[in-house]
Amino acid sequence: MTPKKTKGTRKGYTTGACSAAAARAATLGLLTGKVPAQIESLLPNGQRVMFVVHEGSVTECYAHAVIIKDAGDDPDCTHGAHLTADVRLITDCVDKVQLKGGEGVGTITMRGLGLDVGGPAINPVPRKNIEANIREVASELLQAQSLEVTISVPGGQDMAKKTLNDRLGIIDGISILGTTGIVHPYSTAAFRASVVQGVEVAANQGLHAVVLTTGGRTEKFTMRELADLDSACFVQMGDFLGPALDSAQQVGIQQIIIGGMVGKLTKIAQGEVITHARRNPVNTQLLADIAAQVGADASACAEIAVGETARFAGERMDELGLATAFYKALCTRVVTTLEGRYPGIFSYRILMCDFEGRKLVDYGE
Repeated sequence: MTPKKTKGTRKGYTTGACSAAAARAATLGLLTGKVPAQIESLLPNGQRVMFVVHEGSVTECYAHAVIIKDAGDDPDCTHGAHLTADVRLITDCVDKVQLKGGEGVGTITMRGLGLDVGGPAINPVPRKNIEANIREVASELLQAQSLEVTISVPGGQDMAKKTLNDRLGIIDGISILGTTGIVHPYSTAAFRASVVQGVEVAANQGLHAVVLTTGGRTEKFTMRELADLDSACFVQMGDFLGPALDSAQQVGIQQIIIGGMVGKLTKIAQGEVITHARRNPVNTQLLADIAAQVGADASACAEIAVGETARFAGERMDELGLATAFYKALCTRVVTTLEGRYPGIFSYRILMCDFEGRKLVDYGE
């Protein structure tokens, strides 16, 4: 019998990072007449990483490059995807980098994702990263001309069937994602163990509180807001709230501070202790009930109930001037849910930020 492969913690690269590397390689090919065999690309987190270019071609005003995604030890449906960039010269304007979505990149059909309806499902951070890489190598060219870059993913439509994209109103392909450029193996047993270890380290330092964050953006946000806390208090739990709280209970941690955005906090409010997107979807009826509780009218509540994202609910409540009350009520529901699971064990504080890392509420301060 072949032994089961042990899961590890090797990091990979996001679809956004691979797209940016492909765009950089194609742009360099356009400038030099040859697409390089490998390319050093700038990640959103400031690191520079070398990528192998698996395919490249150049004509007088057009270049093509492909990067194959390596997701590390947390392979998902996009592992092995061919992130493809086609870059062409535009001569009727200057200093513009126009980004388009090609085959296999989804199209946005619903509000609530922070992207234009009808546009490609390329998230804001990858958009900026793609442009930053192009501008680094083509600054001189852009003084006289512009560039159009089309990102495509052959087979992306089939990959998307293994995601929740259709529920989110993203059709005909995958999303180009990533906030740091790096894929952390959140779903592995090794990462789960590291979360537990982080809580144990905090307790071993004599600390009585841990700050559990859902990712890099929320960790940076909470570190800014809680600058007086020891760095050992901060544990990036990813999707593993349950193991983190179980460990905190075992080692005698008294205060739980959760840093999150509206989607993950909704998952917690509805009783999820493993909050991965591929598990149960966001309960939008719960969000509609909370909206009604803070004064939203019936039509707005109905829109939220049939919506597909917690972000849409927040945006809708912001339009009504009820966002702060809505977010505080959601935090109340989070605490009530956690108290039901861990009665009398912890005190709670919740710091919620938006998708740009700006504070929305500080509940229980």
